[in-house]
Amino acid sequence: MPASILKEGDGPLDAVSTRNTATRLRCPSCGSAHVAQVLGDNGGISYVCTACGRNWS
Repeated sequence: MPASILKEGDGPLDAVSTRNTATRLRCPSCGSAHVAQVLGDNGGISYVCTACGRNWS
């Protein structure tokens, strides 16, 4: 990867790590990042917090 794309001192894995944390879901109730994506009853996508048990879509 060209050095001009990365900030000085960053490697390719650092860029991937930063990108993944920016899109991480948070539970609207407790703020936990321990969220699982599940298939809803009608085929839609829902989410469940594995820390507090709240579910939402």
